Amino acid sequence: MTVQGAILSPQMRDALEKWASHLSALDGAAANTVKAYTADVAGFLHFLALHRGGTEGLSVLAALPQADLRAWMAQERGRGISARSLARRLSAVKSFTRWAADRTGADATTVLSARFPKYKRKLPRPLTVDGARDMIETVADQAPQDWVAARDRAVVTLLYGCGLRISEALGLTGAAHPLPDVLRITGKGGKTRLVPVVPVAREAVAEYARACPYDLSPGEPLFRGVRGGPLNPRLIALVMEKARLQLGLPASATPHAMRHSFATHLLAAGGDLRAIQELLGHASLSTTQGYTAVDATRLMEVYEKAHPRA
Repeated sequence: MTVQGAILSPQMRDALEKWASHLSALDGAAANTVKAYTADVAGFLHFLALHRGGTEGLSVLAALPQADLRAWMAQERGRGISARSLARRLSAVKSFTRWAADRTGADATTVLSARFPKYKRKLPRPLTVDGARDMIETVADQAPQDWVAARDRAVVTLLYGCGLRISEALGLTGAAHPLPDVLRITGKGGKTRLVPVVPVAREAVAEYARACPYDLSPGEPLFRGVRGGPLNPRLIALVMEKARLQLGLPASATPHAMRHSFATHLLAAGGDLRAIQELLGHASLSTTQGYTAVDATRLMEVYEKAHPRA
């Protein structure tokens, strides 16, 4: 079997396919995640086959010396793979090895005890409160048609007002209109969460729905392109790019930055970190904790500017 250039033995091929099915069915991993993890593991197994002089079965994982694992990681770094990306690949390898060990009874301590490469987690890059408000208003100025302007404003308002991912906002159907007090959102990995809807978001979507020339029936996408098909997320990114240039905002002012802004501004207003984690749909609190670092950084910036110096 070849997966992006990786040659696998029949046993490894079968194991990899079963593991991918396990990720999808039992762990609820998203299709893109399963695809990426499968490619990561296939690449690792391909390296082992070349490094050890031939394709092997699952038993190779149990007897794998640290030297082989370090050699793989060194090769990946030598190819220009970042520490963050390598950490993801090692995570995939560990997940596959753990799954294989559970089924074969092998001792996979060597692989499972491998240390992740150190990398500095990137902090979210939110807009200011004024910047977020200006963005919502300015995206509407880019559209040649009134209903498209209302659509773009509604989408960006949902990103900021409810902390949705762009895929989640554009995944809404006509059944969501008029917006309820609480939206049930299915996010990454098929995980469902409840998100309160602020009045301004409800009003923005209602304005769009009144202006939209297409039938927003329950089974159809809520947000439409100019020809009536599902709205392409790239169009929202482009209209925000035009708006940020007009406003003089940084390149980080993307659709996802509106979600970052939602979380950061909630935290600055005294929001509970656990509650924000639930609203965002983060699986781990450590992901949400990144916003505390943003808040602390901004606090120090204000301090440096405002504190009197001798």
